[in-house]
Amino acid sequence: MKLRKFTGISLVLLGVLVFSAWVPAFGQATGVTANAYPKMAPIEQYRMEKDAEVAMARSAAPAEISKDAEVMVLGARGYESVAKGTNGFLCVVLRSWTAPPEDLSFWNPKLRGPICFNAAAARTYWPIMEKRTELVLAGVPKEKMLADVQASFEKKELPGIEAGAMSYMMSRDQYLGDAGKAWHPHLMFFVPQTTDGAWGAVNDSPVLVGQDPTNHLTIFLVPLSKWSDGTAEDAPVADASHKH
Repeated sequence: MKLRKFTGISLVLLGVLVFSAWVPAFGQATGVTANAYPKMAPIEQYRMEKDAEVAMARSAAPAEISKDAEVMVLGARGYESVAKGTNGFLCVVLRSWTAPPEDLSFWNPKLRGPICFNAAAARTYWPIMEKRTELVLAGVPKEKMLADVQASFEKKELPGIEAGAMSYMMSRDQYLGDAGKAWHPHLMFFVPQTTDGAWGAVNDSPVLVGQDPTNHLTIFLVPLSKWSDGTAEDAPVADASHKH
């Protein structure tokens, strides 16, 4: 994925984080060297305590949204639903293998991407990330995992992006890269592949863009000024340590 204006983060979370080879010298920008994460770490390093993972997942969006959302956590074979929702939203914590394949942090076990998908994204973007996760946890090598996902696209087993698909990434506990860490609270909008200018993602625009041919889509991002708890982005944090 090629992303304009992104520095200092590993956009595991862009699929998303969230949050890839966003800019020239990406590895230097994030503090990640080519040999830092050459292979998958023991799976325990990617796991979280259940209640902590639920809380982190819900922190991706304002409470008025996330309190009524479905929540899924990383299980033994994939993501498992632990809280049923009533508003169509789905909140999860993405791991590093949802990043583009060239991302130097593809296997970084520290990465955590709390994200809340609206109903359209939960139906059509989340299945891509879920498929990747199931294959990784089954021990499928990276290259075969990517090939299997592409085969699923070709067989129409994975849906095309639905109109209106979007997500919230507003958690101040997000860890999107060894240098950028929390980066900024932001919204993401998923659309079938289009041009940067389709949403005005040009120089000096507040709209950022990521071209993601691996997942057959374009992601537009809008940075925000507040975290999901309502605090300003630059407000001091009493305990800035990240819980994994």
